[in-house]
Amino acid sequence: MSDNSNNSQPQRLKRVLNLRDLLVYGMVIMQVVAPVPIFGLLEQRSNNHAVTTVILAMVAMMITAVSYGRMAILYPMAGSAYTYVGRALNPHLGFLAGWSMFLDYLMIPLISAIIPALAIQRLLPSVPFPVLTFIIVAAMTVLNLRGIRATLRANMALLVVASLTVGVFLILAARYLFIKDGWSGLLSLSPIYDPATFKVGTVLGGISLAAMNYIGFDGLTTLAEDSVNPKRDMVLSTVLVVVITGVLSAVELYFLHQVLPDWHSADVNTSYLDVMRTVGGPVLFTTFLVVMSISQFGSGFSVQVNAARLLYGMGRDNVLPRALFGYLSPTRQNPSHNIILVGVMAFLGTVFVPFDQACDLLNFGAFIGFMGVNLATLWSYYFRTPKGHRRNVLWDFLLPASGFFMCLLFWIGLPNRAKIVGGLWLLVGVVYSAYKTCGFRDSPLLFDFKDN
Repeated sequence: MSDNSNNSQPQRLKRVLNLRDLLVYGMVIMQVVAPVPIFGLLEQRSNNHAVTTVILAMVAMMITAVSYGRMAILYPMAGSAYTYVGRALNPHLGFLAGWSMFLDYLMIPLISAIIPALAIQRLLPSVPFPVLTFIIVAAMTVLNLRGIRATLRANMALLVVASLTVGVFLILAARYLFIKDGWSGLLSLSPIYDPATFKVGTVLGGISLAAMNYIGFDGLTTLAEDSVNPKRDMVLSTVLVVVITGVLSAVELYFLHQVLPDWHSADVNTSYLDVMRTVGGPVLFTTFLVVMSISQFGSGFSVQVNAARLLYGMGRDNVLPRALFGYLSPTRQNPSHNIILVGVMAFLGTVFVPFDQACDLLNFGAFIGFMGVNLATLWSYYFRTPKGHRRNVLWDFLLPASGFFMCLLFWIGLPNRAKIVGGLWLLVGVVYSAYKTCGFRDSPLLFDFKDN
């Protein structure tokens, strides 16, 4: 970073992003095809009520998005849940929130390798799955080692292509259903509520998975310092991105369900491709396979370097051993050791962690962060009211409290294996933090997200 010590006034980021800019950025992060690869798993978990789960999950995520937006106003800096929890509640709790975030960072490259590998296997069934995931993860790693980064322009192009592909699917699916069953095929309540298969317990389990569809909206809060009107736009943009994502997801899942109403009839990991073939033949099948693979590759590619930079920041600040994790390549100026380490961990994960369990572990870390941010909002606005703020029971207490309890309920709905593995991950974080801080007596471990 440049040295600004000689300046009479500190540098500030230029506020140039309006609400439209924030919405575009948020939709690039969220991906319009996000619910498609988990369609089969959602149908399986919820017993054919995927649409219902994604709508109910949207309600909890809307409330949590409000909390994220409000905390971004108080703390307009990088770090998201880690920063908000650490500053508002307790630095040690903030460390655990950051530790949970890192679990997400590890799971995303893994999932982003599994999804295209499963899809490619539909075209090339003779190629072993580990070979495909190795090639995908190796490509991510090599590109990141070379210092090539995805740009917003490239992501925008992908967003446009993905949106057009989804639009074509919806048109073809509507045409297929109308020809097959008339208006009853197009308009039905069964994807939302089918009394023959609806069970509260299974729907709750589905919601716990459906929340994965919304992970990423918190990335908007890192742009608080760039926003023209952060007090209005940070809350509004995060909520609108969640709502837009939820509505689009519900529509996509509705048509997927109507074309394939019984999850037993296809492989749950790639059943969306069977739907594409049914309504659009080999062309739509192949197009969606390519779009999905590129989209997931781009996501994993970006998060891999983010995880590597987080490790580098922890090594540089001696949170982790500096000799290994604090290394920066002298030629590329990137944390090459960490990039390779994250790549190796992602590949091993694709071999030993099934797709559904990886999704559950991703949600485990996310729900910890979501609960923490809702509590931080409640504490910051209701119990420790900011100067000039008039306390409001609905907005400052009831809303974040309900967000916390809904996320807690969904966290409880995760499979026991995810809670056990995730709990062990948190336990390692607690033990390591206790060791580094002499039983929590010293200053807590710090992640400097801003420079990563």
